[in-house]
Amino acid sequence: MFTAPVHGTVFGERAERARQVREGDALLLIPDPPMEDEPSVWVHLQSGEPIGHLPPEVCAWLAVWLYRGGAATATAVKVRGDDEPSWRPLMVEVRCVDRIA
Repeated sequence: MFTAPVHGTVFGERAERARQVREGDALLLIPDPPMEDEPSVWVHLQSGEPIGHLPPEVCAWLAVWLYRGGAATATAVKVRGDDEPSWRPLMVEVRCVDRIA
């Protein structure tokens, strides 16, 4: 288990989606397709819309974990306002498990 900021929330419609998130909300983690050289792990609302991605240093190993059958859940733990830097308006707690029960 670890916490990480969600990056890229200011682009396109993601900013409005990120404003919908409340502390305690469950979020989805979805990796890029495995053929990507440097895959990202994207954070999505439960309805499926993307709101941003995890930092590259996390994506580097978490994407591989997910490709190999591991599972991870995310929960919003800190939601900040628009006055925060664009790279840290939303913090998530990620829990890795061997597989989804």
